[in-house]
Amino acid sequence: AKTRAKPMNDAADNQRLIEMGRDALRIEARAVAALVDRLGADFESACRMLLACTGRVVVSGVGKSGHVGGKIAATLASTGTPAFFLHAAEAGHGDLGMVAKGDVVLAISYSGETSELLTILPLFKRMGAPLIAMTGSPQSTLAREADAHLDVSVPAEACPLNLAPTASTTATLAMGDALAVALLKHRGFTEADFARSHPGGSLGRRLLLRVSDVMRTGDDLPKVGPDMALPEGLLEMSRKRLGMTAVVDADRRVVGIFTDGDLRRALDRRIDVQKARMADVMTKGPRTIGPHELAAEAVLMMEKYSVNGLLVLDADGVLVGIFT
Repeated sequence: AKTRAKPMNDAADNQRLIEMGRDALRIEARAVAALVDRLGADFESACRMLLACTGRVVVSGVGKSGHVGGKIAATLASTGTPAFFLHAAEAGHGDLGMVAKGDVVLAISYSGETSELLTILPLFKRMGAPLIAMTGSPQSTLAREADAHLDVSVPAEACPLNLAPTASTTATLAMGDALAVALLKHRGFTEADFARSHPGGSLGRRLLLRVSDVMRTGDDLPKVGPDMALPEGLLEMSRKRLGMTAVVDADRRVVGIFTDGDLRRALDRRIDVQKARMADVMTKGPRTIGPHELAAEAVLMMEKYSVNGLLVLDADGVLVGIFT
């Protein structure tokens, strides 16, 4: 029968809700903290197996353990350890073909007696796949069969009935994170490595986007010679609509830059606009950057020097673009 929640309208009832939530968090926090002193030889062995893996890490489980396993597989895959999740029930109906020589199996079952996992264990063994188990029962069948066992047992679930997997799934998830972090640190996994597996995220854009990907080039690139008359230079700026133009010599090497600000300063000096040449009004020694630098670095450079654009030069000092 469907249980109806009691109406809670007074301050005491509201405070009780908050305290129940706090109790759950305290229980789960203690469960995770208890894992720290358990990490020892088996954790080291598990890490060594994963570091030596020439294939992929096959994470398997069912139920809540399966859901946690999916997240662990995703975390491993995004931090330099190729991994995927294999539902233990589906493995016996054809998905076991996803497992190949060189793979390592990470099997998750809090009881250590999940029938779907135990059914396929002999097949993993026959393939020679090393087995890492995460269970809450070191004496269980799965723990005994494993090459390395990670104990994720908890004294109690956060669920007041001690039935719904809560603290145990949190502990299992934390153990998976501990594995992933230990592996990425040992491999020297960097921000750039992480970005390559997250190209659509903000970090990926920050670490993968280069100046050459977004700079103005070709006919969109405003450039004039130092001897060009100022009115012609202004026309070039107007056509290209960047509020600036590079000033280059015959070999396209930069000798200066001319911006809207330079025009205002020239007018303040009451310069003869009709007679002035670009060399008379340009700014020498402009800020430049290489095409292979990160776009994020270019933005930081612009902010640091309070400029609206950077001239992009190749290794020979030739103008190849403008970054705005």
